[in-house]
Amino acid sequence: MTAAELLQLRPESRSDLLIGPASCRATTELHPVKDPVSGARYELRTKEFFVLSRLDGQRSLGDIGQEYAERFGVRLGDRNWQQLLGLLYGRGLLVVDPHATAPARPAAPAAAPTTADRRSGVLSGHTRLVADAETLIDTLHRRTAFARNPVFLTALLVLVTGMLADLAVQAAIALHDLRELWHRPVLLLAVGVVLWVGLALHEIAHGLVGRAYGGTVTEIGLRWQLPVTYLYCLVRDMAFFARRRGQLATVAAGPAMSLVFLLPFWAAWLLVPQQGPAHYALGGLLLLGVGVAVGNLLPLPPLDGYKLLGYGLGTSQLATDSRRFLGLAAAAAIGRGAGVDGYTRRMRVVYGLYGLLSGLVLAGAPAAALAGAGLWLADRRGAVWGFLPALLVVLALLLRLTGISVRAKRELTARQQAAD
Repeated sequence: MTAAELLQLRPESRSDLLIGPASCRATTELHPVKDPVSGARYELRTKEFFVLSRLDGQRSLGDIGQEYAERFGVRLGDRNWQQLLGLLYGRGLLVVDPHATAPARPAAPAAAPTTADRRSGVLSGHTRLVADAETLIDTLHRRTAFARNPVFLTALLVLVTGMLADLAVQAAIALHDLRELWHRPVLLLAVGVVLWVGLALHEIAHGLVGRAYGGTVTEIGLRWQLPVTYLYCLVRDMAFFARRRGQLATVAAGPAMSLVFLLPFWAAWLLVPQQGPAHYALGGLLLLGVGVAVGNLLPLPPLDGYKLLGYGLGTSQLATDSRRFLGLAAAAAIGRGAGVDGYTRRMRVVYGLYGLLSGLVLAGAPAAALAGAGLWLADRRGAVWGFLPALLVVLALLLRLTGISVRAKRELTARQQAAD
């Protein structure tokens, strides 16, 4: 085939492909693409996706090549076209001429291991709580169609806003209830059970909204990494939602449900007598529930706030890429490495700000906890005891550094002996 004949070809991409919004990973913008027949998933770089998105069976390769040259400042040669079309054709992303010999469709990749496929232990692990999560969510999705009505959602928004405003006005009373609840172990246990029910609904809400946007819930279960335990819901194919708002809505549904769940308890709190166990339990429940919902919006992995920020900014590994960016920037500052020249201005701002702010939060939270523990001990045991938490941390760091030093000396000795 001559070059002229090649440029007259009008290949067509498959109309059934699932294509999600682009996301940034370090210096690269990737477009997720899924073959719904084989289940194969691919990530195309900007230039590859630019060509695929224009293969409509109407425009010739010559026309697309002209657009490509205007966009990227370089023209594709014959060999470039052959390699690119071979890549797309071999992956089964193009319509196959029924009169031609079609290449074998790529085999579906092995299913990614689910949470339940990994081993669990006493200190950390997981277990499924629902045998068939997909069927459960499909059933609930049909029966809760009324809840997706804009009027119903607006009414819930107004009620939740009113509840939060009222709790802000009566914060002193709610805090008093929480203190009273803390001294009643039986009531505190009951409140904990109710909050766990709220967390279950939180995860189901993720699944229902994800299902509404075309996702599939594959698993609902419990994870633990002592002393922390939490529920989870896995929604497959979120990367292939047609619009980013579907991803944002799926993630935001959990914290929103956590607040909606508190509405009946807020109404009861307003009605019961202000002095008494019922008021204490309800007030403590409301404060703890709001705290859990709002705390889940912190932009730290694996919280929902982190996922919201990632989808909103169009990044797939915000925390990891931010650490890598700061590492490259720090290395460049002392004259090592290539620096961050490959990053766009926008991504420099995103990765730089997130890396610095998340670092401050992660460092500030333990420091605040350490200071709080010291003040608590000093208040009850005396001023000297207040230095105990800091002393233990310093001791742990010294032991860690000693271990690193000993290991380094052993490795050096082993290398020297091997050289001899």
